[in-house]
Amino acid sequence: MAAANALSDIYAMGGVPRTVLNLVAFDTELYGEDTLAAILAGGLDKVRESGAVLLGGHTVKDKEPKFGLSVTGTAHPSEIWRKDGARPGDALYLTKPIGTGVIVKAIKDGECAPESAASAIAAMRELNRAAADAVRAAGGAHAVTDVTGFGLLGHAREMAVQSGVTLVIDDSQVPVHPGAVALAQLDRFPSGSRDNFAYVEHDVAFEKDLTQARRLLLADAVTSGGLLIAIDPTRAEQFVRNAQTGMAPRRIGVVQEAGPRHIVVR
Repeated sequence: MAAANALSDIYAMGGVPRTVLNLVAFDTELYGEDTLAAILAGGLDKVRESGAVLLGGHTVKDKEPKFGLSVTGTAHPSEIWRKDGARPGDALYLTKPIGTGVIVKAIKDGECAPESAASAIAAMRELNRAAADAVRAAGGAHAVTDVTGFGLLGHAREMAVQSGVTLVIDDSQVPVHPGAVALAQLDRFPSGSRDNFAYVEHDVAFEKDLTQARRLLLADAVTSGGLLIAIDPTRAEQFVRNAQTGMAPRRIGVVQEAGPRHIVVR
């Protein structure tokens, strides 16, 4: 999951991962060499799946285990995807469900249903490679970003602000992991999700009477989330047809001319 999360930034910019370095903080005296070997093997599996090459890495001794990747990718200068190109009339797509924040916290607290954990883990382990390939095969998109720590609303706001537009999101179309809504209603949010909502709340117009739990869920901190894509509607159908592997992309809204708020939730 950590490896897929690290590789995601390359896919979100239309690039192809090329080389990878492991970044590890670990104490083998506390957790054992076998545990470290398993972590590195899992990361290597994802690196190989991406087609990149592992060049080595850096390791420090730390009582709190940490693992990540430093990834280098390549893209043609004229085909780099950015956050600032969304245009009025574009269709908005999301390629993975939200809700991993509340689910991961519930897993840590021992309060998560098996089906919820399985759904979130499967999504977090999945590379955004297939989604990026589908966009590329459809001729590209106007704006792309991956949805991670700032949650759907946080990353949508970045795209809207940098593009000078308003993103209109249909709450009923936003995919959510099973069990995440119930956990949200039980207020199982990690602190980061609340910080996300506090940051974006002033820039979101909620036209639908959503509960506070549902609003927070839209800002729930995501790990290894999907791609948020603003694409010309004439290319959208081809994009969906191309996305034959991985999780099915969901159309969640549309891009409009800039209004009083950068995000409208309906």
